[in-house]
Amino acid sequence: MSVQTGNTASPLAPEWLAVPEDLNALQEPMWARTVERNDDGGLAVAGVSVAALKEQFGTPLFVMDESDFRSRARAFKDSFDAAFADICGGVDVYYAGKSFLCTAVVKWVEEEGLRLDTASGGELAVAARAGIRGERVALHGNNKSDAEINRALDMKLGRIVVDSLAELERVGAIAQARGDRAKVMLRLTPGVHAHTHEFIATAHEDQKFGLSMAEDTTGQAGLSAAEEAVAAASAHPGIELLGLHCHIGSQIFEPDGFAMAAEKLLRFLAAMQEKYSIVMPELDLGGGYGIAYTPVDTPRPAAEIATAMAAVVRSTCAELGIEAPRISIEPGRAIVGSTTFTLYEVGTLKTVRVDAPGTASDGGNNVTYPRRYVSVDGGMSDNARPVLYDADYSAVLASRTSSAAPQLSRVVGKHCESGDIVVRDVYLPEDVAAGDLLAVPGTGAYCWALSSNYNYLARPGVVAVRDGSARLIVRGETEEDLLNRDMGA
Repeated sequence: MSVQTGNTASPLAPEWLAVPEDLNALQEPMWARTVERNDDGGLAVAGVSVAALKEQFGTPLFVMDESDFRSRARAFKDSFDAAFADICGGVDVYYAGKSFLCTAVVKWVEEEGLRLDTASGGELAVAARAGIRGERVALHGNNKSDAEINRALDMKLGRIVVDSLAELERVGAIAQARGDRAKVMLRLTPGVHAHTHEFIATAHEDQKFGLSMAEDTTGQAGLSAAEEAVAAASAHPGIELLGLHCHIGSQIFEPDGFAMAAEKLLRFLAAMQEKYSIVMPELDLGGGYGIAYTPVDTPRPAAEIATAMAAVVRSTCAELGIEAPRISIEPGRAIVGSTTFTLYEVGTLKTVRVDAPGTASDGGNNVTYPRRYVSVDGGMSDNARPVLYDADYSAVLASRTSSAAPQLSRVVGKHCESGDIVVRDVYLPEDVAAGDLLAVPGTGAYCWALSSNYNYLARPGVVAVRDGSARLIVRGETEEDLLNRDMGA
């Protein structure tokens, strides 16, 4: 049995992962716009070095470029407004707060002209503390509590997105008992199958979200749940029916699914208008636009997405002979994801040998290939996505540059789980050592939001950097924070 070494691609690596020509380069578009290497070779964001961030705030640490967040938010608003100007006068862009939310972000969102999408009472509480006007906030959720519905009505939310017939009746009853009318959108499942992970594809029938557009799903011959909901909502004294909503999934690159969903909902809207004389003035086409987690991901610019979606809405409305509804969208990951990287410190390293089939030159014998495990001071408690979705990430040596040869590496956390993997496959310099800093880009969305205290690790803080200055926008937890909830014997 022979042993493979050297700088060639490892047969253990996935086919999409190429050996970088330059291990020190930062490959766009995975990084925020102000991230670069400084004169010392270390990473800096908006002029602040990772060494300084580590010294001041410690690691692990979420590092966000505030200007980049604002720029991406503004790009969605400006691009969609321009693309839909002749169709419906512009677009209402709701930032999907579930991706990452804190009071600072809510204020940035409102200052850049966006609205806010929430999915729980806790997220509504953040919105209220930040002072955003209720009319600019939406509430999602497939199982809203009475308390959440009442809070939404107290805050005079601009919309409550209803997921089921039972919830529709409950929202209407609560609003009517208060002497209110709840502004409601109906979330429909158009049956469009997005090319994404099963757990984040949300428009197919066999899942918990939305009202089915398929016929005979409610026991009423010829009526879909979606149509029954339209009829019920339009007749309920506690409901003001604004329109329809759909969300086909997350981390989607191709525009076909969005186009199919838009067309199906517009045809349904036109059919309801003709059958019941109901004019629904709004249509929300959701979010789910993909970002670059690895060098092979190819996200589409906001302007390209907007142009493609506008063409479908324009042509379909013309064909149906209906006035276009006011369009809204819900980007979250596409705004915050690439603004942020996670900074870790390297600890233990080890290299294992893995058997793999050899080539003809090896005489058909198995060959052992090296895979290095690079342990960092965080893990699945600050990034659960690799465990949940087999999500891929990348990483670079952040504290310095290196001229060492590339080595296939697996960046892992410190938790008591063999599946505690942060980056499954990445080429890092052979001389990475304990005490070095690594940066994992694309962690702005669903990393801090999904973070946990597994193994009693404190959740990291979030730092916003802008114009050479860094400040905490979410304080990292301490062990005292964890123990304060322990009520004792």
